[in-house]
Amino acid sequence: MSLIEVLGNGTRLEILRELSRGPKYVSELAEAVGMDGTSAVHHLSTLEDAGLVEWYMRGNRKYYRLTSSLELRIAPPPERTFVLQADEINASEPSDR
Repeated sequence: MSLIEVLGNGTRLEILRELSRGPKYVSELAEAVGMDGTSAVHHLSTLEDAGLVEWYMRGNRKYYRLTSSLELRIAPPPERTFVLQADEINASEPSDR
């Protein structure tokens, strides 16, 4: 499954959002996202296969945490681009910086 397919699911995005706040165990995640534990495990497995989360045991609880930092940049279609212009800086003038 491609990264776009993995991230194209709103539930998985909610799980990633919850995990961005810190590690959580399965039932915590399921409750926070509003699903049953079986569904949470399925989505966590998909995220793990994509290399975005990992798990560890603490006592008898399986905790999940993020393994990667991911930044998505969305760009408008080419026909809707915009340009930011700045005045030329005159090197001979003193700077306020």
